[in-house]
This record gives sequence, C-alpha cells and structure tokens, in this order.
Amino acid sequence: MQSVYGFVIKPKNGRYNNSKNIDGKSLILNTEVFNHQFVNREAEVVSCPKAGFDLGIKPGDTVIVHHNVFRRWHDVKGREKNSKSYFSEDTYIVYQDQIFLYKNNGNWKAPAGYCFVKPIKSNDQFDTEVEKPLVGIVKYSDGIVDVGDLVGFRPGNNYEFIVEGQRLYRVLSKFITIKYEYQGDEEEYNPSWA
Repeated sequence: MQSVYGFVIKPKNGRYNNSKNIDGKSLILNTEVFNHQFVNREAEVVSCPKAGFDLGIKPGDTVIVHHNVFRRWHDVKGREKNSKSYFSEDTYIVYQDQIFLYKNNGNWKAPAGYCFVKPIKSNDQFDTEVEKPLVGIVKYSDGIVDVGDLVGFRPGNNYEFIVEGQRLYRVLSKFITIKYEYQGDEEEYNPSWA
C-alpha cells in the first residue's frame, strides 16, 4: 500500500506507552485515552508517498511522530474516535509535517527546520530549578546548528520528547538565539523517569 502524499506507518509497540514492566509484572501508569504524555510517538515507515518529496526517509526507518497520530479521543457525544491519520488498527497515514525525527541507517536525523536539544543541569546554588532554563546541548540537528553545540533558545517554542530514554526538547532551528562557549561545568540532565 502506498499513499499519494502521505507516509504509511505502523506504531512500534502499540498505540500507548502506559505501562512499565517491574520485576516481571506489568504496572499500568495511566488509563486515560486523552492524556498525550502516554501516547506512543515511535513508528516504523511501511511506505513513502508516491509524490516525489525526498526527506531521506525510507521504508523500514523509525520515525517520531506527532502525539495525536495514534491517540484516541472522545467526541462531544462521548463516542471514542480515532485520529485523522487512522487507516486500520496498525496502519496510519501521516504527512511530512507530522514527522519530527527519523532514524536512517542507525542515526537519528531531524527534518529541515528543527533540532533536538538536551537540557543541562543548573549550576546556580540559589536556583530552585534542576535544569537551566532555555539552554541545552544540540543532540540532533537539521544542519543549521552543529550537534554538540551549547545553545540558548526562545521560550514557549520547545516541546518535550523522550527519544531512546533521553528527554529532549524539539526546537525550531530559527528560534535558537545564541551559541554559548563551554565553561567546562555543563552537565546533561536526564530525569530518572525518562
């Protein structure tokens, strides 16, 4: 099956990430269908669109998609519905603007216009926040900034993702406002729950 303009994908490990395996037993973390934090975002590409835009994504690649792709919701009458991307129980059709990160040949790559930034620990002894706000280390880039750069970004434009157990912020590349020089005391921050 191939779509004209969309990528055909299937979720990896189901629609929701709402359980954890602890000592061989499954612990359900959430039972709500509308909470976006427990919706699976990882999928495998089944086929690419017939129309010829080349993002570098190939069938078999892993992609990180928008949280509403696999999510179910209730309409005004209380009926449970699937997202607009739904085609069948394990097949969904998404467009390029719903793909935020893709893994090709074992390497994660960000599509044009985005980068993913890893937060760093705050080293201010008087600060009550654990991580330094609006500052981080670039982990995946579209090429506008280099991977490993210490950058600052505008507030209100960063969205949290968990990618391979790391908490990252997706930031529009145009909202990266400054490249800092390393001081030597920067430490990546990854909370224990990630």
